[in-house]
Amino acid sequence: MTFETPTDRLGKDLSAGAHHYRAWVGAPDNYDLSSGLQFSLLVALGMREHHTLLDVGCGSLRGGRLSIVYLLPQRYFGIEPEPWLIEAGIANELGQDLIDLKQPSFNNDGNFTLSIFQRSFDFLIAQSIFSHATQAQIRHCLDEAKQVMTPTSLFVANFAEGEQNYEGDEWVYPGCSHYTMDYMIRLVEGQGLRCTPIQWPHPIGLSWVLIYRPDYQGDALDLASQPAFLKAEADRYKKQLDALQSNPYVRLSLVANRLVARLRGRGGAS
Repeated sequence: MTFETPTDRLGKDLSAGAHHYRAWVGAPDNYDLSSGLQFSLLVALGMREHHTLLDVGCGSLRGGRLSIVYLLPQRYFGIEPEPWLIEAGIANELGQDLIDLKQPSFNNDGNFTLSIFQRSFDFLIAQSIFSHATQAQIRHCLDEAKQVMTPTSLFVANFAEGEQNYEGDEWVYPGCSHYTMDYMIRLVEGQGLRCTPIQWPHPIGLSWVLIYRPDYQGDALDLASQPAFLKAEADRYKKQLDALQSNPYVRLSLVANRLVARLRGRGGAS
């Protein structure tokens, strides 16, 4: 599927759910923002170019258009039940030459069969999938994820957080299926995995969680308590401060300041 004008191609005037490669996966105005946020989250959690990524419900490659470029060849894998979305994403966002260079793998399975590629993955992401899924679909996806995760794998997912838990048996779209955070954690742990909420922005306010095996051996869980970019900035400034305080002239100045403060304290006491 191709579009003749830039306006048509971007679908800016369409609503979410319209039959357009950008609108079908959400509000077209959020397409670029959602793309950047999910990619930056993966990188902040430790994804590097040599890692493998499974994009669950990759759609029109909203996030894939960045991850495919970033990762080394044959490291990106996408599952999407609508073949036309992948085709339109390639035609309008990446181009066949880049696909030939990076050699991503795609599958049109519609039942969350994450094991269909017959391999494990370093990272998995389900962007706006659990926000439309039934409880049974989420459980099946998690059960499949468990089969393709290693002790160092991370599964990043988001969902629509609400006060009630969706009990229907139909995929909800457009619109969202809502779950409480406590219930989402129970869903994950009920499949033998662990779940930790993480603070990360999303264009329509979906809540993010990190999913991992009980024997997880990575260090990404430290990021759950504060945004990754803040932790990185804090670490960088701490190193600069340590280096500054180790300078002999600075150390001498700190000693002198403490001595002056002590003498002033004595004068005030008298």
